Amino acid sequence: MLQRTYHIPAAVFLGAALWLSFVATVANGQSVQSQLAAEQSWKTVPAGGEVAQPADEAALAHWWTVFNDPLLTSLEERALKSNLDLRTALSNIEQARANRFSASGSYLPSVTVNGSSTGNRTSNWSGGMLNATNSAGLDASWEPDFFGAIRKNVASHDASIQAAQEGLRNTMVTLTAELATDYIDLRSYQAQLAVTQSNLVKYRETYEMTLDKRRSGLAADLDVTQALETVQSTEANVPALETSIQQTMNSMAILLALRPGALDAELAESKPIPVVPAEVAVGIPADLLRRRPDVKQAERQIAAQSLQVGVAKANLYPTFSLTGSFLTNVANLLNVLSPAAIGSTVAGSVEQSIVNRRALHAQVKLQNALLDQYEIAYDSTLLGAVKDVENSLYVFGKDQVKRKSLAEAADSAEQAAEMSRELYVSGLQGFLTVEDSERTVLSAQNNLVQADATVDTDLIALYKAMGGGWK
Repeated sequence: MLQRTYHIPAAVFLGAALWLSFVATVANGQSVQSQLAAEQSWKTVPAGGEVAQPADEAALAHWWTVFNDPLLTSLEERALKSNLDLRTALSNIEQARANRFSASGSYLPSVTVNGSSTGNRTSNWSGGMLNATNSAGLDASWEPDFFGAIRKNVASHDASIQAAQEGLRNTMVTLTAELATDYIDLRSYQAQLAVTQSNLVKYRETYEMTLDKRRSGLAADLDVTQALETVQSTEANVPALETSIQQTMNSMAILLALRPGALDAELAESKPIPVVPAEVAVGIPADLLRRRPDVKQAERQIAAQSLQVGVAKANLYPTFSLTGSFLTNVANLLNVLSPAAIGSTVAGSVEQSIVNRRALHAQVKLQNALLDQYEIAYDSTLLGAVKDVENSLYVFGKDQVKRKSLAEAADSAEQAAEMSRELYVSGLQGFLTVEDSERTVLSAQNNLVQADATVDTDLIALYKAMGGGWK
């Protein structure tokens, strides 16, 4: 790289510095404006208790409390204090702050201190003599930020710190939703296990009934074999459910930065699946601009990159520098600060790159291309956020309708199974009908349990899509 350097008198240099510092301007990063900011309603018509009104910020920050489950609330609070991903996100913020501090150091002059002492001894018949020379020096240089490169770079780091903070909040949103989903899954598996064990009791009673009827000559061996197969196949479902329960508890322990199994005693007792609230305030699309951390993080990344474009443009202009040196050279250290021993120089220079201008312009194009990518990523993130809410609203409403139908189906299946047993005992119906009706009951009840859990997880997904879970 070929550079041309001009030396100018210090007085002229300082005068130019004052004038340039007065007229210098700094380009600020601009936020991307979205057409969705003006939207006042969702395209999906609320159908399951959702209310299209602004969500309460405090309630949204602790949305899991709507389930009225003290244990879930306790787990969420502990996770927010100990989760490893959150600790990583906090470390990212500290890293961004350190980078900003390092960049801000360019505002200050660079100062170098050096010193040396040399000596020699001469000898003669009368003795010896030590001759010593002591020197101390101080060199200072400073590059005034006339075209805002340093200021823009520091401001870019400020935006990066803000982006890292939004990254922490986004991690909180993901964490709270994941933990709540695991909790609902756990209660669902426990409920399915309870349903399975409850039906096993009935299947064993039916099996004993077929044995009694066979002893009395009123039932065939086939009835006994079929009843036994129902018991055995149902028993085979128990280990799978117990495995799912254990794996889910282990996953929850990891989210709280605990070893697997640490929550077993606390979560072992089976409890009902939490019930969703009657109404859920879902806000408006414009809320996502200020609430969703991933959207805000993408916006801050644009701000940081737009300032890097300014840095690249500032590098096209000349570099001004002011240097000074202080030097003393004496034989006696006690006289190092005497006026006669002190020398100093002050100089100013302007440096302008010549040959690498094309590379500097290429850097501007590169930074602009990166800015375009960040702007596209912002729009993609925002549209994805809107999609998440729209999908969650739709699924939440439809799954509540489905849950109502499954509840009715489960009631009907139980009634049909009871009637089938009575008819079989009376000899008015074959055992195959009893077997089918009992299997239907188990399936219908498990479907209902899963539907209850699905509605809960739909609500969790909706709160996550709205950016809930941080304050």
